[in-house]
Amino acid sequence: MENKKGILKMIGTIVLFLMATFLPIQNKAVVIGLYVVSYLCVGLEIILKSLHNIRKGEIFDENLLMTIATIGAFAIGKYAEAIAVMLLYQIGEMFQDYATDKSKKSITELMDIRPDYANLKQNGQIQKVNPNVVKVGDIIVVKPGEKIPLDGILVKGDTMLDMSALTGESVPQKVEEQEEVLSGCINMNHLIEVKVTKVFQESTVSKILDLVQNSSHKKSKSENFITKFAKYYTPVVVIVAFLLAVGMPLLTGEAFSKWVYRALVFLVISCPCALVISVPLSFFAGIGASAKKGILVKGGNYLEQLAKAQIMVFDKTGTLTKGVFRVQKMMCAPGVEKEELLRYAAYAENYSTHPIAHSVLEAYGKEIDTTHIEKVEELTGKGIQATIEGKELLVGNDKLMQEFQIPIRKVQEIGTILYVAMDGKYAGYLIIADETKVDAVKAMQDLRKQGVEKLVMLTGDKKQVGEAVAKKLQMDQVYSELLPDQKVAKVEALLQQKKANKTLAFIGDGINDAPVLARADIGIAMGAMGSDAAIEAADIVLMTDEPSKIAETMKITRKTLRIVKENIVFAISVKILILILGVFGISTMWEAVFADVGVSFLAILNAIRVLKVK
Repeated sequence: MENKKGILKMIGTIVLFLMATFLPIQNKAVVIGLYVVSYLCVGLEIILKSLHNIRKGEIFDENLLMTIATIGAFAIGKYAEAIAVMLLYQIGEMFQDYATDKSKKSITELMDIRPDYANLKQNGQIQKVNPNVVKVGDIIVVKPGEKIPLDGILVKGDTMLDMSALTGESVPQKVEEQEEVLSGCINMNHLIEVKVTKVFQESTVSKILDLVQNSSHKKSKSENFITKFAKYYTPVVVIVAFLLAVGMPLLTGEAFSKWVYRALVFLVISCPCALVISVPLSFFAGIGASAKKGILVKGGNYLEQLAKAQIMVFDKTGTLTKGVFRVQKMMCAPGVEKEELLRYAAYAENYSTHPIAHSVLEAYGKEIDTTHIEKVEELTGKGIQATIEGKELLVGNDKLMQEFQIPIRKVQEIGTILYVAMDGKYAGYLIIADETKVDAVKAMQDLRKQGVEKLVMLTGDKKQVGEAVAKKLQMDQVYSELLPDQKVAKVEALLQQKKANKTLAFIGDGINDAPVLARADIGIAMGAMGSDAAIEAADIVLMTDEPSKIAETMKITRKTLRIVKENIVFAISVKILILILGVFGISTMWEAVFADVGVSFLAILNAIRVLKVK
């Protein structure tokens, strides 16, 4: 509606302006009247804004510069120039609004995850309620096509979830009973029932919305510089313009009208619109481009910090590796089949709660018939002794084999080794290990291309395991067997090694890495969906488990900063050139319009290029 009104005003102004300029009207008062009405159509809003700001104590801004310059131009009979300046300035403002809306689009799409209602199930009845009134433990019903309004556990049904609004990942994810579901996802297939685990204010969707809404409050150094620059720059410009208009005629003896016109041209040229608009817009566009890819940046200052990253420090488990232990390899003794080895190992591990046991059972993947298990005894720190289908089984480490005098050749491979013996004879072994993420190697290569000089890995895992992962990923340094406080100490030592104008980024899963995330110059939480610690402690939150997203984020930050610098250099250079020409009377009000509105146009167009990062 506002846009339509603005366009109608523009059209009215142009019609009246053309009538006054080109129609053969003899009555000068009618011509001036048409110019005045034309000017008020397009300029009254700016005049009122400047008066309103003066009342608030914000005297010097671009609205005041435009008001003084155009009223002054009217006063000396430069009607066409005065209207043209206001008209083009308003067109520039409309174009800025369009550009801002475009850069907001990704964030607006992210805001669509806000749920409008929840289907609360009570006493067999379903009632549509505000998500804010739903309590922990309540059961909500989510129909196909609806957003999940609150975090919870799926207690009835199974379905596919569209998680693209949270993660940027277009492939739907299947969820079954007893699995966690997050607010903001869209239920695609079946009717499901969810037991609420968090109230709306603490849910994933609420935290993400709050993070995004507040992202523009944390300004970068460039934005703060422009704000301070405009605060001092504008009053200086007004004083210089006044000295030109009054002082120069007294010094040179030339006509006041000549120097008043030059002073007005000087005011129009000096308007800092291009800088005041384009720099924050560039950072806002950078935050929008990141959000589109499932990367939540808490402010323009963090974009700027990441672009200067010299050292990147990674947690291992859950960040560079999947954090899920799986059977990676099986070797059998002569006469033993792999299927037989895995089957007996799975039956022996069936009653164990150890993560290694879960890995063996997952690899077996078949139902365990417990009637075949005759006896099971867990030997602490060694493994399991069991009787399965009449066979005496030993499944465990080399100490277990030594205790029962089973001759084995010790395996020197990365991971947890499970040796298996049947009826007193060695049957083979299984290697259970964590896997590096699919894109981890590429992520490290991409980060080096983005200018990161040192890649470091910190892990609480054994030295042998840490070094093997670091070697595979071609990391520069690795520190193993670290406790959480030791990780902080290592980061503090690495902070001393970076250059003064560079930064250190720490990347972790955000659950047990909050102290290190907070200590680094910039903390990046990976795969942080549903992790409160990650969203609160990190400066940048990656909603997926992909390390390659970090290089994507750096690409966006570098492009954002490059565009900001281009706009600052371009705007100041053009303005200084035309200011000098204006003082000497070479440039007119038309050149002044280009220096102000034209430069703003070009700077805004340049700023929204951030959204086009491939």
